[in-house]
Amino acid sequence: MGERKRVLVTIKTYPQPSRSHQELVCTAGVLDDGSFIRLYPVNFRYRPYWQWYKKYEWIEAEVEKNQDDPRRESYRPNLETIHPTGEWIDTKKNWAKRKPYVLPLVSRSMEELRERQEAENVSLGIIKPKEISALIVEPDEPDWKPKHQELFRQLKLFGPEQKTLEKIPFKFSYKFTCDDPRCNGHQMMIEDWELGQLYLSMRDKHGGPEIAAEKVRQKFYDQMCAADRDTYFFVGTVARYGTWIVLGVFWPKR
Repeated sequence: MGERKRVLVTIKTYPQPSRSHQELVCTAGVLDDGSFIRLYPVNFRYRPYWQWYKKYEWIEAEVEKNQDDPRRESYRPNLETIHPTGEWIDTKKNWAKRKPYVLPLVSRSMEELRERQEAENVSLGIIKPKEISALIVEPDEPDWKPKHQELFRQLKLFGPEQKTLEKIPFKFSYKFTCDDPRCNGHQMMIEDWELGQLYLSMRDKHGGPEIAAEKVRQKFYDQMCAADRDTYFFVGTVARYGTWIVLGVFWPKR
């Protein structure tokens, strides 16, 4: 029997194929007490529509510590108990209602978070980069790995209804430095659901992958990291490797 938690969702990653769940979305957010929590696994698109939740919406769910995931913040939700409350926090008055849940959790730097990762098994955080110098766009494999393609074929033949899950054929990474004398610079992959959805929308609208990738760069760098924006990164670790990636962006005006 798990414990019921109330979570303000601040992070949703782009779906990844899964043999046991068809696909998985890493969801994370902030509890009532102001601490981070990760809900994993969640097969978001395969939940009933009434269970779909947005970023910055409060949800409730029964959870228990995920024994298969040693990261400090990771909890396994009882998927049947996920309940979006309909309480969504808007961006009015320069994100004033969101800031009390986000800004108190800001860490000084990636260097500090890596120290806490070693000492406390911390795997989620928010940082304010000192300088964001680029958004790097690199070609990636256009198709899923053979093991995932085989999984999709098996599910179509023998499993429940299989929804299309498109592979994003580019890797997007932020290049930045931290306000920490130990910082030698970072280049970190971005796995935000919104980035993947923006790419697919722009590709369909403008008819080409290169144009879509440039539209993503314009949004996630030119706009979200502009000089008039007070930009922060939500960051977290990849379970298998312990490496840090960017999971989302918080970008009110200065």
